[in-house]
Amino acid sequence: MSGGEGQPVDGRRARGDKRRAEIIEATLAVVTRDGAAGVTHRTVAKQAGITTSLSTYYFTALDDLLVAALSSVADTYTARIRQIIDEPGDKLHGLAELIVESGGPGRERALAERELSTLAARRPALAPVARQWRENVAELAATLTNDPEAIAALVAASDGLCTAILIDNIPADTDYVQRVLSQALGAPREAARWPVEER
Repeated sequence: MSGGEGQPVDGRRARGDKRRAEIIEATLAVVTRDGAAGVTHRTVAKQAGITTSLSTYYFTALDDLLVAALSSVADTYTARIRQIIDEPGDKLHGLAELIVESGGPGRERALAERELSTLAARRPALAPVARQWRENVAELAATLTNDPEAIAALVAASDGLCTAILIDNIPADTDYVQRVLSQALGAPREAARWPVEER
């Protein structure tokens, strides 16, 4: 197929990709506002300003829509963690910054991921994507230690910190988070303690 003949096909594909992205963003907005239980083709279509039939055209099953939304968030974290792993520097500090940032500008998407990850326990189709965060952190942890128990502790600590920052609104900065993560890696307890008077 020549370039000229291919342009209409490429144009349709580009429009379709743009529409899919808009629907995914609308899904994340609904999850952030109403929780994962509030996601239906109707609520997402209303949020996106499209018809319900158009939403179902791009995502036939609701699980397809939820997987796409969760994957879009996981992809963002995957890229950031890959950057932390590949670039020189303090990887633990990089992970701490990533966790802190989840309570900042990227809070809505991070909250959406938490909501969808919780929903994954009841919707098996989401389970493989919901494991992405732990797998990513485990890969990063493996660059810091060879101890399987320390890796598991770091994953649990990062997950708990994310939840606390997002759901409990704990005041957190990179130094505080890095102290907790250092403790998970087996650093002396004194080095990981956060003095209450400084909070």
